Amino acid sequence: MAQVDLPRDEPPEPAERGSLSIAHAVVRKVAQHAADQVPGTVPSAHRVAGVHTGTSGATVKVGGSDNDVDLALELALRYPAPVRTVTGEVRSKVTEEVERITSYHVRSLAVTVSALLPDVRPRVQ
Repeated sequence: MAQVDLPRDEPPEPAERGSLSIAHAVVRKVAQHAADQVPGTVPSAHRVAGVHTGTSGATVKVGGSDNDVDLALELALRYPAPVRTVTGEVRSKVTEEVERITSYHVRSLAVTVSALLPDVRPRVQ
């Protein structure tokens, strides 16, 4: 096998190295994951015509331009839960994670609680 010697020049200047673009779909996934990690949030069941179609955690819509993003979260909370406390923790965690991982600035964050779900076991399995 032949050995190739690569030139060992200085790396290009930062402005000449290119750029990194993070899609809003990635920001959405980061926000969803961060929201689902907060204690007190729970996945909610989805039904169509009374038929169980699955469960999911928080849903997020992302908007904005340049380095600013606007987030709209919808999630379910465990009942009974201190709604203000849990949503405050969700806001804090989502903002922190999105800004840390993506370097976007969270300009606004709207949280909608779509359900309060009790911790009960199903009667029929």
